[in-house]
Amino acid sequence: MASGVAAVTGQSLDARVTVHRPGFDLDAAIAVSGGETVAVMGPSGAGKSTLLATLAGLERLHAGRIRVGERTLDSASRPRVRTSPDRRGVVLLGQEPRLFPHLTALENIAFGPRAAGTARTVAEADADEWLWRVGLDGLGARRPVQLSGGQQQRVALARALATSPAVLLLDEPLTSLDIETAADIRAVLRDQLSATRTTAVVATHDAVDAVALASHLVVLESGRVTQSGSVREVLAAPETRFVAAVAGLNRVVGAVRDGVFTADDAEMSIAVGPASDGRDGPAVAVFRPSATDIARADAATWTAALRLPSPTAPGEWLARVVRLEPTPAGVRVRTAVPDVAVDLPADRAAALDLAPGTPVHVRVGARHVRVVAAPGRPTAAETGAIARG
Repeated sequence: MASGVAAVTGQSLDARVTVHRPGFDLDAAIAVSGGETVAVMGPSGAGKSTLLATLAGLERLHAGRIRVGERTLDSASRPRVRTSPDRRGVVLLGQEPRLFPHLTALENIAFGPRAAGTARTVAEADADEWLWRVGLDGLGARRPVQLSGGQQQRVALARALATSPAVLLLDEPLTSLDIETAADIRAVLRDQLSATRTTAVVATHDAVDAVALASHLVVLESGRVTQSGSVREVLAAPETRFVAAVAGLNRVVGAVRDGVFTADDAEMSIAVGPASDGRDGPAVAVFRPSATDIARADAATWTAALRLPSPTAPGEWLARVVRLEPTPAGVRVRTAVPDVAVDLPADRAAALDLAPGTPVHVRVGARHVRVVAAPGRPTAAETGAIARG
């Protein structure tokens, strides 16, 4: 069935948002090109929902401005501008579908265009087409109570896109869905955002959403943007512990001197690998838990282990086990200091007989480690040097 719904061309979004609340301040900038999808990630309470609510006009802007295309929707400086939510062309879709319970799926999708003046026959014909596009053809006569959670979310997405929004805001729309349903909706989202060229901002806590849906990633922590760039760049070189955790990477802060990285808070040193920029100064070592290994130290307690000679092999250091966590492939061993995760097959973890407090030698090969400039330090490209790798 060929699509009869006209393609949508999203408009650019350029915003600097400052919102003050008791005990919390949000001060963040975000720019999205027309037709682009940008993901916003951050821990709970970072301000993601507040940012989207302000862009949608549901939260008052205390400083800054919000522009969509050539229109200034909000401006806190003179001349002040305040556009009501219904006149912004910005649609917010959250975790709950919030469908009208007394309307059918088709009527829910047709509601927005009809409210904007589209004839019933045209709006319902387009709504029927949207049902097909989101995989619900033949279910238009059902009311929300007759649909599963995933089906309701598909209707909500179709209803949002049917209004041809200038910008679509998605506030963790997959959080309340099971893994399989979320994967299905994610695929629908990707296909329809691409097909309609809708400008979108997706707030999420899941790196899978960012990788699958977005070209750029903005990281929000404690109301501030701590990192931004392409999804690949941000996840490959995390600048905070949160981003490293999201990316599934170890992140150790230290410095490079004479080609050797040394951790700030541990007797850990690693030769700078070919994927690093190779310059002296504050730096961060990034490596995967699966590239790291451990062995029991020749001591029963941490105090006794401290009296042993320090490890002399490059990329090896003394640490203690903090906790053990299950993974789909085995066991993740959390160690300190520094805070490093080690992924082991279950049989190897059992053979080591590890427990919290067990002293261990942790090691990682230099070829598995990427050492990058610490946040705030100019990169090699910025200073005109050639970055190796």
